[in-house]
Amino acid sequence: MGLWARLKRVFFASTGAALDKIENPELVLQQTIRDMRDRVPELNNSVAQVMATERLLIKNTENLEKQVVDLDSKIKASVKMGRDDIATAYIGQLQQAQMDLERTGAQLEHASLASKQALKARDNYVLNMKKRTAEAMQLISAAKQAKLQEQLAQTMETFNIGDDASTFNEMREKIDRRVAAAEAKLQLGTSSVDSQMQDIEREAMDIQLQDKLLEYKQQMGLLGSGSPAASKQIGAGGQAKSDDVLDPIVVNDTTDSNRSN
Repeated sequence: MGLWARLKRVFFASTGAALDKIENPELVLQQTIRDMRDRVPELNNSVAQVMATERLLIKNTENLEKQVVDLDSKIKASVKMGRDDIATAYIGQLQQAQMDLERTGAQLEHASLASKQALKARDNYVLNMKKRTAEAMQLISAAKQAKLQEQLAQTMETFNIGDDASTFNEMREKIDRRVAAAEAKLQLGTSSVDSQMQDIEREAMDIQLQDKLLEYKQQMGLLGSGSPAASKQIGAGGQAKSDDVLDPIVVNDTTDSNRSN
């Protein structure tokens, strides 16, 4: 191998290696997608031109067909009037119109076929573009995932778990001490004298409410004089309250008796 060939090989190898380093697959794929999408308007314009040619030939065919019918009518009218010279002139025009119609019909067939082929090519290109776009998006996602994995691998290489183990243990110990102190404070708060006094006051309020309920029931005559519920009241205070409740009932009974007499 000659010196020049070896230099060319080294140059191309070095250039290829440099391009591989600076080439970003994600950016290349995104640019490819943009290029494919940019070709769609140009392709649509080409298809539109082919279809416009077909439309124009259709119009020409319709006009020639009308011209043929009109010339045929004029020839017949000229023959009836005995004007063979005019009929002969119309016949020449009719032959030319029929030749133009035949040529235009052939052009229309080719234009129709070209239009269908252009539409089919456009649709195939769009389908292929969508397929390539989806594939490119998957490759871009895979490239992003590979990049994240590379970054994670580099991070894990520089991360020494043994250096931070003592820090985690120290923080865990501090948090455990704070939790234990908070639980102790909560226990002291719930077992204090103030808390016990609040329990006693709440119990006393419940007793007063029960006494009031019995008072309403006795006033309404829902309890008998020997009801065991009244004897379950706490202490002499409960008995005194029962007497206080019964006194208005006795007074009311005495008043009713006097009125009846």
